[in-house]
Amino acid sequence: MSERVGRAAGAVFAAALLLAARPPADRAPDDPAGRAMNGQQAATHRVEHLRVKVLKTLPHDPQAFTQGLEMAGHTLYEGTGIFGRSSVRAGPPGKTPAVRAALPGPLFGEGITVLGRTLWQLTWQNRIAIERDAKTLAELRRVPYPDDGWGVCLQRARHRLVTSDGSSRLTFRDPGTLAKTGEVTVTEGGRPVTELNELECVGAAVYANVLLTDRIVRIDPATGAVTASIDASGLLRDDELVPGSMLNGIAAIPGTDQFLITGKFWPKMFKVALVPARQTGRRSG
Repeated sequence: MSERVGRAAGAVFAAALLLAARPPADRAPDDPAGRAMNGQQAATHRVEHLRVKVLKTLPHDPQAFTQGLEMAGHTLYEGTGIFGRSSVRAGPPGKTPAVRAALPGPLFGEGITVLGRTLWQLTWQNRIAIERDAKTLAELRRVPYPDDGWGVCLQRARHRLVTSDGSSRLTFRDPGTLAKTGEVTVTEGGRPVTELNELECVGAAVYANVLLTDRIVRIDPATGAVTASIDASGLLRDDELVPGSMLNGIAAIPGTDQFLITGKFWPKMFKVALVPARQTGRRSG
């Protein structure tokens, strides 16, 4: 990971690096039986190899430790982390957020997802999730959340939430109570794919950032099989990266087949299309 002096205080960098190296002990173990079953199913899937094609470059808050990114209509929602600096904000993409809510210092913000008039915001190890008004971002209630919170997205057709905890497992939850309704182990070529982080539900598929990599995977949640591996490397110059910088944040743009992607402490956000990996040309604007 490239480094450049200055953008945030040393304490913030230390917190970011500590988070980036979350120990395996903080994650729930995988289910060996589920892994074996899903591995057999995954082996039959062909994995597409895609990469991002930049269509437009937008500014992004370089102090934002991005944990969740989602578009609802024309509004971009972003959840950020770090103790004492966690927030959720909403507004037009690439513009100063129109509304913002901070989390109290003890809370470490994680993934977010919009359910219409409300949104859920997870916390990392605080064992709570926060329901908010999607328009004002005002807190409505807190619900117990017994797992590590990482990513979350809403599968509207199935009326369920999909959540990640940094393992190879996706957990399905009731969107009103957050109670677990099922889970699946994510595999690629029969092997578990761990470090699943920020999530985006698009139709029947789930897209997941893979922590500490420039890779996004597309997952069939019915089987856990990875159906596409997406290369998002090279979006920033080395001098635009700081300690703690990493890809994390993918939001489908409604009504299109395009996405917004960014990362922790990234000064830019990118509007992208996904194209076959052999098409390496990029255009930015």
